[in-house]
This record gives sequence, C-alpha cells and structure tokens, in this order.
Amino acid sequence: MELFFKLGWYFKAQWRRYTAAILMLLGTDVLEMTVPWITGLLIDQVVANTLSRELLMRYVGIVVAIGFVVYVMRYLWRVFLFYSSFQLAETMRQRLYAHMTKMAPQFFAQHRTGDLMARATNDISALEMTAGEGVLSGIDGLVTGVLVIAIMMFLIDWQLTLVALLPFPFMAWYFTILGERLHVSFRDAQERFSDLNDRVQESVSGIRMVRAFGREQIEDENFLRIADRTAEANMRVAATDSLYDPAIFITVGSSFLLCISMGAWQIEQERITLGELTSFTMYLGFLVWPMFAYGWLLNILERGSAAYERIQQLLETESSVQDTGVVTEVTEADVHFGIKSFTHIGSAMPVLHNIQIDVKAGHTLGIVGPTGSGKTSLVNLLLRYFDHPDCDLSIGGVSIQDLTLETLRAQIAMVPQDPFLFTASIAENIALGKPNATREEIRAVADLAAIDQDIMRFPQAYETLVGERGITLSGGQKQRIAIARALLLDAPILILDDALSAVDVETERSILKHLREVRAQRTSIVLCHRLSAVEDAQQIVVLNHGEIVERGTHSQLLAHKGWYAQMVDYQRLERTVESGR
Repeated sequence: MELFFKLGWYFKAQWRRYTAAILMLLGTDVLEMTVPWITGLLIDQVVANTLSRELLMRYVGIVVAIGFVVYVMRYLWRVFLFYSSFQLAETMRQRLYAHMTKMAPQFFAQHRTGDLMARATNDISALEMTAGEGVLSGIDGLVTGVLVIAIMMFLIDWQLTLVALLPFPFMAWYFTILGERLHVSFRDAQERFSDLNDRVQESVSGIRMVRAFGREQIEDENFLRIADRTAEANMRVAATDSLYDPAIFITVGSSFLLCISMGAWQIEQERITLGELTSFTMYLGFLVWPMFAYGWLLNILERGSAAYERIQQLLETESSVQDTGVVTEVTEADVHFGIKSFTHIGSAMPVLHNIQIDVKAGHTLGIVGPTGSGKTSLVNLLLRYFDHPDCDLSIGGVSIQDLTLETLRAQIAMVPQDPFLFTASIAENIALGKPNATREEIRAVADLAAIDQDIMRFPQAYETLVGERGITLSGGQKQRIAIARALLLDAPILILDDALSAVDVETERSILKHLREVRAQRTSIVLCHRLSAVEDAQQIVVLNHGEIVERGTHSQLLAHKGWYAQMVDYQRLERTVESGR
C-alpha cells in the first residue's frame, strides 16, 4: 500500500476524476447488493405461497432497472478511472524523457539504451496498472467485501457469517508470503527484460558489422542465452502468480462448505429461512471478487513497487552538469579556453592539462593532433558535456558556468565525428534545429555543404526518407547533411569535429571555400586529421597527450618543422601517390 502514498501527488492532481470513479464504484456495489436480497424475498414468498403476478413483475422491473443503472455507472467509472491511469503513464514518460534529455553524456555511458527503453515502457506500464486496475481492485474489493460481510452479519445471521469467514485469515497470511516472493521475482524479470532489450537494440544497430564478420550464429546463440534467462525469470513470476488463484478457490470453496453445512443445520433449527440461506450463499459468491481483487491488488502493487523503484532511480539521478547559469545573452563570439587539468571520471590520467587558448570573434581556430590527443574532449568542455573545477572556459567574456545551458548551446552549432540522422526525410534532418525553415533555406545550406546535387539525384529529392541512423546514405553524404544542418542554425560559433573525414579532397575544398565566404564574421573551431582543412585558420594548435605542443598559423608551423610540418609533408605525399602524379 506504500506505493499509493508515493503516488499521492498524482491522486491529488486528479482528485476529481478519481472521486467521480470511486462514487460510481460505490453506487454500483450498493445496487448490486440489492439483487440477492430481492432474490431471497422472492424465494421466501414462493415457499409461503404468497407471491402474486403483480409482485413478481415488480421484482423483475426493479432488477432490470438496477441492471440498466449499473451498466451506465460501470461505463462511467471505467472512463474516469482508466483515463486517469493513462494520464499517469503519459506524465511519467514525459518526466522520464525530459529528465534524460537534461543528463550529461556520463549518464548514458553508465546506463544502457535497452535498459532505459525498458524503464520507459514496461516499468511505466506496470505503474499505469497500479493507478488503474490497482485502484479498482483496492476500492471495489474493499467496498464489496465490507458491504457483503455487513449484510450477511447484521441482516441475515452473524454466527453463520463468522463460520463462513474462518478460512480467510489463512489466505491473507499466504498472500503476504507470495507478495514478498513476487516483488523479488518481478524486479529480476524487469532487469532481464532490460538485458534482452539492450541486446536487440545493439544487434539491430550493428547488423552490418554482424554480417561483415560472419557473426550471425554467434549472435543468435548469445541472444538465445539472454532470451532463455529472461524467459526463466518471467516463468518464476508466472509460477508465483499462479499460486494466487488456487488459494482463492480453496478458501472460497471451504467457506461455501462451512456455510451450507451450518446453514442447513440452522434451517432445521428454524433459526433462518431457505430464502435467507439462498441470499447468504449469493452474498458469499460476491466475496469471490473481493478475494480475487485482494490477490490481484497485491500482485499489481508488488509489480508497481518494483517498477517505481527502477523509475525513481533514474529520476533521482542528478546530472553531473547542473544548469545553474543565469545569463541569457551573449554579445560577442570570442572564446577562451583555460584548463589547468581535466580527467574523465573513472580515469587516472588527465586528458587535458595546461591549455590556454583565446579565439577572437570571427576567427577560425584549428585543433589538430594524433588520435587520442584530447581534441574532442576540449570542445566537449566548451559545450559543457562535462564540468571540472580546474576548467575555466568563457564565451564573450562570460564564463560558460554563468550561462544557462540553453543560451550556451544556442551559441554553438556542432557537427560531431559521427553525425546522427533521424528516421525522417532529408529536409527534416537538415531542418532539425530550425523546423520552420523554408525549402529555399534548406537548399541554400545544402548547396554550401556540397550535398544539394546528390540529394536532387534521389527519386524523391529532399523528401527521401533517411533510414535509421542514416543507414541508406554514405558516410560522406551523412557528414555533409550534418554540416548543412549546422549551417542552417547560423550560430555565432561553428564546431567541425573531424566533420570532413569522409569526403574527398575536392569536395572538402569546396565546402571550406563556402564556409569562409558565409562565415567571415563568425567564429569557427575545426578539429581534423586532414590538415588541409585548417590551412586558412588564423590560429592552429597541435595537441599531443592533452598538451599544446605547437601553436601558430599554417606558415609558422611549417617553418617550425615540428609534428605539423611532418604531417603536412606526409599527407601531400599520400595525395600524390593516390593521384598517380
């Protein structure tokens, strides 16, 4: 029952609908209780030979009228009650989704995608049942049980009632034991479902690699092992669940046996009439539902409690990056990096240290260096994907800590190493950050990104549906669509994180030329391995093991004869060999 108190905030918000549903339930239960009483009166009048045609028709009319009213009230309480439970599911999913969108990347590194999906689907569905069928079972079962026992005890015979109720305490004790077992087994089943969900998501996303490496059979075997564990966990839930109904039937059967035995003796002793015994047995039949309701309620509550714990575990997880800034406006797009030391959580070695970089508004900063030198970590700090006390970064002279996250990220358009495309049309993917963009605006930025001609060759042009994660496009096409998407935002700061690695040299030159033209007054930060992408940058820094080992313009670094100059010579030689000249 503790779960109902935890959900008290929602019941208060929806008190009108729940009150209406409960009143309808009460009315339905009270009306249904009159039918056995009328039946008992009818039987006694038949035995006494006092039943007339008019009286019979009156009884029939009353029962029909009760049936019609009960039908209408049942419809109404279902509408009120289950609408409220569906609203709870929607509210919780909105909360969960909003919470996850605010979390830093570290959160998603610690939680698997399949597990998050399971909590947002199965666990919330279990919670929805608590707010719907759980409330129904609790209220309706309690009201029906109390009414039935009160009528049997005070209007028929209290001694017969006590005898008939003798088996029920044993059933309550048994249900308590089953509830504890069900809570543990259901939580385990949900965990196994998360594993299964995660495995399916990973296998489907990586289906190309699975086929490329001929791992179909191995993946099938791995999947079957997880599926078997999930099935075993659900079988344990079902095994525990299946013990409820036999206990109810045994209890009710024993109660009927005791009722008929003592009732027959009381009729012989003329303490009750045949009609009263008939009414009593009909009322006892009504106790079957409260018993089922009690068992079902415990079942739902244990499932809901386990699900609620898993959902709250996510909702109570705080982001490692807190949106505590208050500044909502930035006037300049100059950028300052001041990093004493930065280490990823769980890592022993610093990723970056002793970094001091200033980028004037309208200038281009090139960041180069070998793989693993810390280039991406540097721009991720600017985006506040991570926070660290030894890092001082600012935009327009305002610390990024003082900017609201919305304001900060509105200043930056980012093209990541691995661009993500949604299952939507190409136009919708380009207009992701500006949904109201016109087709002319979309085509204009696509032309700047040298992808317009490729798109127009597709049968449906800009309405071509992109497969999941852009699977229907080449790597270069995905990168250029991502560049067009960033250009459409026209943000003060543009970050290209190795965003031209999958395009040829000529296409790269065309894109860079367009960028210089349209972003002459905008700040750009270019991370790359192909050094031709930063030749025109006003400042180039070379990172190695998280430190700046070289700094200057293209010509200055060539004259320095360091790592940068060596890589320029190597890449020129590589292009010469490839071209055969």
